[in-house]
Amino acid sequence: MSSILDSYVLTMPSVQNAIDIFKGEWSSELPLPGYVSGSAKLFDDPRVTWARDALGGFSGRRILELGPLEGAHSCMLERFGAAEVLAIESNTRAYLKCLIVKELFRLQRCVFLLGNFMPYLASTQQRFDVIFASGVLYHMMDPVGLLQLVAAHTDEIFLWTHYYDTDIIRGNPVLTTKFAEQKTVGSKGDTYRLHQYLYKESVNWQGFCGGGAPFSCWMEREGILSLLRSEGFARLDLNFDHRDHPNGPSMAIVARR
Repeated sequence: MSSILDSYVLTMPSVQNAIDIFKGEWSSELPLPGYVSGSAKLFDDPRVTWARDALGGFSGRRILELGPLEGAHSCMLERFGAAEVLAIESNTRAYLKCLIVKELFRLQRCVFLLGNFMPYLASTQQRFDVIFASGVLYHMMDPVGLLQLVAAHTDEIFLWTHYYDTDIIRGNPVLTTKFAEQKTVGSKGDTYRLHQYLYKESVNWQGFCGGGAPFSCWMEREGILSLLRSEGFARLDLNFDHRDHPNGPSMAIVARR
């Protein structure tokens, strides 16, 4: 039988001890040579570098980051000179990993909050220079609502997301089995098609980094772009538009009013 004593570390203090609290659960490869973490190189992500250049830099800017995962992009944003990064994470294990990263890399201008950013955006009166949402939209049950809430609090957005494409999804037998029903939602006089994505057995992994429900809803590519335009974001720059991404077609967007 396990006891609280199993949670004590009896070896010398080390960086690896902190990482191993979530051993086998890390997505990110921490840029700390000699230590074992994840494999995704999110601490040197070209998407973030492109966003910085497309937005004219992050220096001195106040950024709201939605779903920081393990703090890798937060670390890059601070390194690129952001005055403040307010990062909101709803997954408790991911939140604690963010705090480990904050300590290991001595982050001074990143504040991590635990909770759901949807009610936060719905209630706060604050505005931000940039809202940064990488790997978030396709994990939402209400992606249309999220984009509208984001649009109410900033004039500049960075978004990286998967999107639904009928031909691509139906042509991939692995992806096809993950999608269920389709529905059309109306908002502000426009309509958008949403496609239900089932997480299935992936929710059984402790390192799961999806949404907080058994499924999410993917938007279509043109639906995302159309909604941003309808919210006044006339300048849309696209990059990393990978139709052959193994987890589904994806793209990065910088949207500016």
